[in-house]
Amino acid sequence: GFFHCRARVMLSGERTGEFVVRWAIHKRDRGMSMFKNLMVCRIDSAWAMSLDKVEADAAKATFAACEPTQPKSMGFSPARGLQHGRLVESIGGQWIMKVTIEQRVLPASVVKRRVEARVAEIKEKTGRVPSKKEKALLKDEITRELLPKAFCKQQELSVWIDPHKRLLGVDTGSKSKFDDVTTLLATAFESFKVTRYQTVIAPATGMAEWLRESEAPAPFTLDQDCELKAVDEAKSAVKYSRHNLDLDEIKQHLQAGKMPTKVAMTWSSRVSFMLSDDMQLKKLQFLDVVFAGHEAEVDSFDANVAIATGELSKLVDDLLDGLGGVREVDVDADLHDGNEAASEGRSDTRQPGAEAHMAA
Repeated sequence: GFFHCRARVMLSGERTGEFVVRWAIHKRDRGMSMFKNLMVCRIDSAWAMSLDKVEADAAKATFAACEPTQPKSMGFSPARGLQHGRLVESIGGQWIMKVTIEQRVLPASVVKRRVEARVAEIKEKTGRVPSKKEKALLKDEITRELLPKAFCKQQELSVWIDPHKRLLGVDTGSKSKFDDVTTLLATAFESFKVTRYQTVIAPATGMAEWLRESEAPAPFTLDQDCELKAVDEAKSAVKYSRHNLDLDEIKQHLQAGKMPTKVAMTWSSRVSFMLSDDMQLKKLQFLDVVFAGHEAEVDSFDANVAIATGELSKLVDDLLDGLGGVREVDVDADLHDGNEAASEGRSDTRQPGAEAHMAA
């Protein structure tokens, strides 16, 4: 086990010790980045970017745990994870923040059983069945009773702002979590608005063409995973895992009308990821070549940020180019769509009434 390995390192001399230390660094490198997934969008030019102002505004929206009857809470936490640390860190001109989201977990099945029991009790005592409206009121009442007893689930999301390219990146593969983050940012920062990237070639269309040609635009290469889904009501899907994608079978599925929803790719032999049809980057993995020469800094927050943002910034640029570039959109229409998307979970947070201008 672990202690046995340590003893061997201590007793086996310099060469074995050196090997084990390097192996440990190698393993840590593979998953050391703060970004496991990435969703990106453009920050509107109306927002005046000032590091000091962002820090001051973020300090007014710091994270606080859920109150007993509060379903959800979110806010900013120290970027480095150190108590009383800065909420915004600027490293190499890139801004890094951390958003903490806490949610009380109350299974719907538990509430349903309590409501059914209460309805049965009322029926037994009064001889009548509660109306639909009464059942809704019972559900709300029982939810309030159970919330203080529900345990809290907490999640931390890294937030990256590139003030030069006006890019926002969030370490999540969940649209609802992305909406949570943009809602918080729009609440905390005056005039903060974001719009989604709309490329000349839609990601699904681009991925379909790459699969037909068995080749992605340089510097991207296709890997060995993809998912195809029919666009009709049946939504039938075909998934390939760890498989050569240069198959006639895949081309036949495309010919039959199925479209790719996910395709695994590698950028410049440096970063592997799964591209989705809404341009999310999932399962990000920074390959060993990225960390060559940085072994001594592998545990450094600053090095982590510099490496991750440096690689991802170039990857996003190349991806947008590979999809024909960014198409200019009607910003007002885009923001209107985003307001509807971002408003769904707004009332349960510590920032009531916020308007998040985005569309995932």
